[in-house]
Amino acid sequence: MRIIRATNVLTGRPGEVIKDGEILIDGPAIVSVGPRGSAGEADDVLELDGHTVLPGLVDAHVHLGFDDKVDPLTRRSSESDQHLLLRMAENARKLVSAGVTTARDLGARNFLDLELRDAIEEGLTVGPHLVAATRPITITGGHCWYMGGEADDEPAIRRVARENLRAGADCLKVMASGGQMTPSAPPSWAQQYDTEQLRVVVEEAATRGKGVAAHAHAHAAIRSSVEAGVTTIEHCTFFTSSGHRYDPKLADLVAASGTYVCPTVHGAFERIRKVHGQEMLDAWLTCISAMREAGVRQIAGTDAGFAVGEVDNPTDGYVGGLEVFAMAGYGNAEIVELATVLAADACGLGEVTGSLDPGKRADLIAVAGDPLERIADLRNLALVLVSGRSVGQTDVDTVTASTG
Repeated sequence: MRIIRATNVLTGRPGEVIKDGEILIDGPAIVSVGPRGSAGEADDVLELDGHTVLPGLVDAHVHLGFDDKVDPLTRRSSESDQHLLLRMAENARKLVSAGVTTARDLGARNFLDLELRDAIEEGLTVGPHLVAATRPITITGGHCWYMGGEADDEPAIRRVARENLRAGADCLKVMASGGQMTPSAPPSWAQQYDTEQLRVVVEEAATRGKGVAAHAHAHAAIRSSVEAGVTTIEHCTFFTSSGHRYDPKLADLVAASGTYVCPTVHGAFERIRKVHGQEMLDAWLTCISAMREAGVRQIAGTDAGFAVGEVDNPTDGYVGGLEVFAMAGYGNAEIVELATVLAADACGLGEVTGSLDPGKRADLIAVAGDPLERIADLRNLALVLVSGRSVGQTDVDTVTASTG
């Protein structure tokens, strides 16, 4: 048994702050959460005066194994699976070093994300709990085709979905629209799958009790994703050939459906804006703000692993993405909730993590200061527990880049 005491304990839900609180942990699980003295006695007591304890952060959209060395003409990569897996493990270490205790990996080749997920759970390497989607389902030559999930019609979609699930996928990822990061693929504003095709993915996932994340930039892809019943919409940028064009009626449809949106805001926002111009990114920020006002349930996810025009989006830049939510008008308590409670629920893990409650996993962090006053205090990590195991990795660095 272990007791952790802190000046503030945040459960993750807005308004729930326990001053001078404590948490009792038994192995991998939380036993109790309450004010000082409520947990009784324990041999191991950690006093964290001037600190805040809160649920471990959740990154609902990462690519630990994105490989940008693929030649679109030869369909070959210069990076072996073995080398890529080692880099994925380093990315996972960096991710947990930022206080992320759960992450959803939404695209990896050759089921390497499953290997890493299992190695972390076995204690062979350090990282957050992973929710692995394996190969994204995409059209032939479509966005991220090189990860191995190409499918053009209903039978092929079912086959790829079933192969992913048989391999052990925790969820399915489908490219409802094109993307900006795949040369020769349809652009972001082009729809890759219609409603009925997306519904096939949802049906296959449901047979195993899994959710579906739909990559959707285009208006038609966003609408079809909602109509098909996906769990989360990734990006949801309202993108057109002339840039972001927010559609309030479509946003209202998303809000009414209850579908979660992961707008994939990240810490590279300001650097990208300086390099590639202000207009497009400010329009994106306006979309995020407008979705908040419309009641769309947005969650934290960084899309870490991609580089945008030579600007890296590293896995340990998580808190920078939360600061972008603040730029979009979110309050700090709202940000904590979308980075913990809501993100965990969207990943299908709301019953086991995302908030500090008895019986849930002891996934938590302690930071110096108070994130409800300053979101930047989430960088001041003093403790990171994943299922009760201390995995803090501060002041450890390597020279490898997140995107290879």
